[in-house]
Amino acid sequence: MRQLSIEGAWVHEPKVFPDSRGSFHEWFKASELSEAVGHTLRLAQANFSVSSRGTLRGVHFADVPPSQAKYVKCVRGAVLDVIVDIRVGSPTYKQWEAVRLDDVDHHAVYLAEGLGHAFMALTDDASVSYLCSEGYAPGREHGINPLDPELGIDWPEGITPLLSDKDAAAPSLAEAEEQGLLPSYEACQAYYAQLRARG
Repeated sequence: MRQLSIEGAWVHEPKVFPDSRGSFHEWFKASELSEAVGHTLRLAQANFSVSSRGTLRGVHFADVPPSQAKYVKCVRGAVLDVIVDIRVGSPTYKQWEAVRLDDVDHHAVYLAEGLGHAFMALTDDASVSYLCSEGYAPGREHGINPLDPELGIDWPEGITPLLSDKDAAAPSLAEAEEQGLLPSYEACQAYYAQLRARG
C-alpha cells in the first residue's frame, strides 16, 4: 500500500505473476490495508459497474459519520480514478489525485470516509468493482459536479464526458460547501480515531 498525497487515500500495487495460462495477483489483503490505515475495512456492500468509454461517475461522497470508505479496482479495461479532498478544514482541501486503474497493472485504490470519489472510463466495457464499508443510503449520499472549474480535475482530452442527469445537475464544490453538505476535516478525524480504536 502506497500513501497518496491526500491523507486517507492509498494505492495498492500488487505483484502480478504471469505464466502461459494467464496471470495471478492478490488484489486485496486485509492485513496490508489495516496496517496502512490503522483499522480493518468493514465490508458492508460490494458494487460492480460496467461503463462505456467516456462515462464519468462522481464526484460522490456520503455524510460523516459513517460515510463510506471504498476499495476500488478495475477488473476489465481502464479508468482514470480520482480522489478529491472535500473535507472542509483539511490541509489538502480542494485538492485531487488521479490514479489509472486497469486490467494490466491491476492497481486498486482505497479512500477513507469523507473523501470524494469519481472516475472516467477510458475504454468501452470498463468494469469496476468497489468494496464499501457501508451500504448505500440515499438520504446520506451527495455529489459534486465533476466538471466544476474550481476543482479543475484534469480529465483526459479527446474523450467526451458522459454524465448521468444526477451528476450533471450536482452542485459545484462552493455550492455544496454553502449548503452545508461537505464533511468537516475535524469530524472525519474524530471518526477515523473511533475506527482505529475498534481495530
